[in-house]
Amino acid sequence: MRIDSVRLGHYAVPLANPVSDAKVATGRQRPLSQIDVLTCEITTDDGLGGLGFSYTTRAGCRAQFAHAREVAGNLLGEDPSDIGRIYDRLLWAGASVGRSGVATQALAAVDVALWDLKAKRAGLPLAKLLGAYRDSVRVYNTSGGYLQAPLEEVKEKAGQSLGSGIGGIKVKVGQPDTREDLRRLAAVREHIGEGVPLMVDANQQWDRVTALRFGRAVEELGLVWIEEPLDAYDAEGHAQLAAALDTPIATGEMLSSVPDLVRLIDLRAVGYLQPDVPRVGGITPYLKVAALADHAGLQVAPHFVMEIHVHLAAAYPRDSWVEHIEWLSPLFRERLDIEGGRMIVPDRPGLGLSLAEEARAWRLDDFRTSKGR
Repeated sequence: MRIDSVRLGHYAVPLANPVSDAKVATGRQRPLSQIDVLTCEITTDDGLGGLGFSYTTRAGCRAQFAHAREVAGNLLGEDPSDIGRIYDRLLWAGASVGRSGVATQALAAVDVALWDLKAKRAGLPLAKLLGAYRDSVRVYNTSGGYLQAPLEEVKEKAGQSLGSGIGGIKVKVGQPDTREDLRRLAAVREHIGEGVPLMVDANQQWDRVTALRFGRAVEELGLVWIEEPLDAYDAEGHAQLAAALDTPIATGEMLSSVPDLVRLIDLRAVGYLQPDVPRVGGITPYLKVAALADHAGLQVAPHFVMEIHVHLAAAYPRDSWVEHIEWLSPLFRERLDIEGGRMIVPDRPGLGLSLAEEARAWRLDDFRTSKGR
């Protein structure tokens, strides 16, 4: 079995309504109106295929697409089961641009496609290929808690999420006026009740003093975690907060290399580590981080892309949380099932995903290379 062809696609998936988090509230970014996705479809000479994807928000996907296109030829003729060797080969093909950021995020789509293909060849869902601990994972919703939404809308969407079987609610904080954050948060807690898991996300917009004061002010609310209270690269600051507060700290989604995430582990800077498969460079590096996190006794709550992370969370020894954000759902024919506060791991081989016909309307670029060309 050898890789016969590789196809890359760049898609711009529109959101139904633009959303704003604290980065918008502080003037650092514009509202988010679309998700850019890099897809990779790998086909072998016996006709089996694997599908993978990466993503960016606001900028970067054209760069990912360009880098993936440059290195894609290195896949042709390779045995797709040799994922580690292929990953290393692709890293060296682009060594001059480094081993993080755009360079490895471009490889993430390829790496995910190779794992999808390997699981399909085995006739197993990816979670079971990796060694599943469970057939469902805890799930919380984020998409209903953004800052552009009035408080009454946030409360209404929280109720709808819980009514649909989702088990927890996350709301955005980090506005310039912390008192407004506290007011909205207290109202949401009252609305959903004391027993419902509740998380908050400041999207890196506080300094250390503000984060500490906020953390102390919300201790009585029984939050599952406080997410990204500080700059993503301030590992020492997160470690100080983790030591000072009873509420666990969660971060890691913005980090795009294994060493950056390992630093959070080594400093005991988090209670919940939040690696993101597309951002860290694929499933191969994610698994390295997850093994170290488990060794350190940490919880893992991977960020976004529930379509991939439901499998990885099911294969983590500790019962993880997966983030429900439905923005990429229109790309795929299949849907994920949720019941009783948990997301069900698909029983289809691989990731259990295929691109929807409707997705063609969002395709901005396309590239294919094969052994026959």
